[in-house]
Amino acid sequence: MSLRRKLVRLRPLIATAIMLALLPAAPAFADDPTPTPSPSAAASAEEKIEEGLAVDGGTVRAIVELTDPGQHAPVAGKAAADSVEVLLQPQSQPFMVVEGTAEELAALAEDPRVTSIHRDRAYPPALASSIKQIGADQAHAAGHTGAGQNVAILDTGIDLDHPFLGNRVVAEACFSAVDASTESLCPNGEPSQTGRGAADATTAKCLLDGVNLCDHGTHVAGIAAGTGGVAPGAGIIAVQVFSRVNDEDLCGAAACLLAYESSLRLALDHVASLTEPIAAVNLSLGGMPYQTTCDDSEEGQIFKPKIDALLARNIATVVAAGNEYFEGASFPACISSAVSVGANDDGDAIADFSNRGALLDLFAPGVDIESSVPDDQMTVYSGTSMATPHVAGALALLKAQSPQTPMPELIAKLVATGRPYVYQVGGAEVRTPRLDVAAAVTGSAPQPDVSQSPPTAPNPTDPGPTDPDPTDPDPTDPDPTDPDPADPEPSGPTPQPEPSQDPTPVPLPTVTVTVTITVTPTPPAKAAPVCTRGTAGKRLTAKQWAKEIHRGSGTMSDETLGCYLKLVGKASKVFPEVTKASSLGKAYRVLKSTRTAKRKLDSALLAGWLNWAHGSNGTKTLGSAEKVRLSKKSTGASLKKAAAKVIKSR
Repeated sequence: MSLRRKLVRLRPLIATAIMLALLPAAPAFADDPTPTPSPSAAASAEEKIEEGLAVDGGTVRAIVELTDPGQHAPVAGKAAADSVEVLLQPQSQPFMVVEGTAEELAALAEDPRVTSIHRDRAYPPALASSIKQIGADQAHAAGHTGAGQNVAILDTGIDLDHPFLGNRVVAEACFSAVDASTESLCPNGEPSQTGRGAADATTAKCLLDGVNLCDHGTHVAGIAAGTGGVAPGAGIIAVQVFSRVNDEDLCGAAACLLAYESSLRLALDHVASLTEPIAAVNLSLGGMPYQTTCDDSEEGQIFKPKIDALLARNIATVVAAGNEYFEGASFPACISSAVSVGANDDGDAIADFSNRGALLDLFAPGVDIESSVPDDQMTVYSGTSMATPHVAGALALLKAQSPQTPMPELIAKLVATGRPYVYQVGGAEVRTPRLDVAAAVTGSAPQPDVSQSPPTAPNPTDPGPTDPDPTDPDPTDPDPTDPDPADPEPSGPTPQPEPSQDPTPVPLPTVTVTVTITVTPTPPAKAAPVCTRGTAGKRLTAKQWAKEIHRGSGTMSDETLGCYLKLVGKASKVFPEVTKASSLGKAYRVLKSTRTAKRKLDSALLAGWLNWAHGSNGTKTLGSAEKVRLSKKSTGASLKKAAAKVIKSR
């Protein structure tokens, strides 16, 4: 998308913000929830329920949208009477969270006070001195440090007394989902907590075998507003939005961290209700990748009004574009009013793992970025997670410099003054600016264009996961229930994956952000490669993928295959929540088991998604087949037909 088109897109937002600024002050956001789109009054109970909800039996965690917040008590009473477990009732919000079977949820949907029921989706974290590259050192020298402004970090909490953060945490909160296999990361053990210590990232629940699972948020906060960060004078509002999930079937490991939709909704509303001056909300997390804006998606219709409401209050929502090496952006960066950020390296090239394309607003450093982690340590990570807080910090600098300027104008200024990266996407030229704080603060002309042709592709020799998410699925998970006793136990071979065979891989931006402050002269270790899509583009059959996953029988490493399954979990609506395929052992069984029409479709779908993760393009057929898989009305014939289309698709 051209710079001119980006600015045109922002003009209506600028006008809206100015108009809203002239209106009387609105009540606190927590008491003024955004209305939830509801189906027509004639909608049947079946039409209110998301397709595929508990379609394969068992219970599911779901959000029940209500006509208004006043319906909590009667609907919760009906749910309890029907044996549906009520997990969360935020009294000021028009929704509640429950856990129940398909039949129980269908009965609940018959209540006219219920407008819709959908899965409470969960999102994982989206995982050289960058300060000089983006000109932040020049801005600091001129006295621009972000003093008087704050950045809200919605992440995995924070190490409050880390010296790199310099006692700049001004407020804390925690919204952390709870159910049978999910534990709250709030220190009080409840689904919510506010006040000092509420977002503590050093609690016992953050630890797994001596490793702190909650280091992501402290690293992100350090980049945005640490002592050596982009806005060292700004305050930090730390909000814990993740939960500890102790479900090996879902995580592929003993435990992992996930941020549920219900927690994110409450956190965004909480930030909007605060009185502190806030420049930006930072969301270094993401879900399903989209090629076009996702405003009209089921998720987008819920989150876009909240992002728009924050923008009307002059608060930007800055979101990581994702690390899938994809021509698009992951949710919620795909929402048009969010500021979507990709990653570049210290050579002014798009990072090989970064998503890219017309949906992105900016690139910022995201490769080998050193920043704070719990227990007063520093470490190096790479990912669009690291790029995003560079932009959030930059907006704090601009808002501190010009507090009365509407936020859409400040965003437009960052876009207009950035150094343009010029590259090809789908045969068309795309220009996406790289963050230049010095130019934005001084108003100077952008630096010369940087051509990104040919685009950088991910390193095929070592594509293992390294964005700061230590709870990634364990790719060596053994499985004692191999369905084929004649075969060895599936786990995955150790050789490296084949080199790229695709001369024109999908171009995606990379982000490199480095915040350097160390007590010792020892140079920081280089961050491990980021888990991203491959570039080979070679399509394999389900049988061939099963062979790859078997120990010693394929050519791809365990790390590569584990990374691919992680990407499939983000892109697919079937895996791993409906059909378990979080570990190599479980994926092997799905690929090999074709005894029924449903299992045959699962096998074809998993092979198709693995091909996508391996570098082949096109997901339209997969999406259509997943709708058949998730429909309760599907017959054996329709399942077989969908499987055949996936197998034949190219």
